[in-house]
Amino acid sequence: MQIDAMAVAKAHATEFKQVFEQIHTEVSKMIVGQTDVVSGVLTALMAGGHILLEGVPGLGKTMLVSTISKAVSLDFSRIQFTPDMMPADIVGTTVLTENANGGHELTFQQGPIVSNLVLADEINRATPKTQSALLEVMQEKQITVGRNTLTMPEPFCVMATQNPVDQEGTYPLPEAQLDRFLFKLVVGYPSEQDYHTIIDRTTSGQQIDIESVSDAKTLCRLRQIVRDVPVPEVAKSYAIRLVMATQPGSEYATSKINQFVSLGASPRGIQSLMLAAKVQALLKGRYAVSCDDIRAIALPVLRHRVVCNFQAQAAGITADTLIEDVLANVALQHRS
Repeated sequence: MQIDAMAVAKAHATEFKQVFEQIHTEVSKMIVGQTDVVSGVLTALMAGGHILLEGVPGLGKTMLVSTISKAVSLDFSRIQFTPDMMPADIVGTTVLTENANGGHELTFQQGPIVSNLVLADEINRATPKTQSALLEVMQEKQITVGRNTLTMPEPFCVMATQNPVDQEGTYPLPEAQLDRFLFKLVVGYPSEQDYHTIIDRTTSGQQIDIESVSDAKTLCRLRQIVRDVPVPEVAKSYAIRLVMATQPGSEYATSKINQFVSLGASPRGIQSLMLAAKVQALLKGRYAVSCDDIRAIALPVLRHRVVCNFQAQAAGITADTLIEDVLANVALQHRS
């Protein structure tokens, strides 16, 4: 019986890795370089989380999301956030329409948020009132407009982008909304060789066709495989200590955390850490989470959940620096 369970677990890990690599390969036909970013986005997608992509304009963030929707054959919707956008522009609204009998009735018209893969482009350009329209749908996977409650199709994922440089006319995302993103990925500039490839692909007559290598049903099944991956007690304890170490005043907090952090990761952070670590384990062909899996994804999971205080900003200390300090100081084995 145990042998059968091990064989099933191994088959699941093999299938997961194969599908992941097929999607990654297909996306890489369009996206040049950015291997870690593509892997991070697919990891969050497989884990059932949302992604925040931060980078200057022109790095292919929007193209990345639309390419993934084609490779996985998902319904894709794009929302361009602007300062004058209202919540109804996202979730939908009730309108007066004419029926077949010539009369009028109120009907609900759903907004662009109702889709499998939603691109929230330049999300920090909208006002906090409009951004708040995403809070319910990102957590509960449903929207409520008046008396209408609509459940999102599965799988559902919000991929948001923001520009870290041009802050004029932008509104920083509130902590409650940032906490709903499983990953915050920083998109950097391409390498010199990548620029050559970009020129060849985008300024010539070369046509790139993205094939569908998976579908929504397969993705939902893979998400269940992720959740079924067991977590040994040692790995679970290590993840808990990492999250607690980001909280000022906790028994595991480092001196830098106590000095430079005003708000640490919440319990939602440990949930995200576990799910992303399970994906890492499956990609390495294992059906159990290790401490190395947790360390590998700690930075993108925690960087947007650690809020630096004014002292840190004045000293030029970033959340990434503080998380690296936590990883260097929290022991893999707990000492009683």
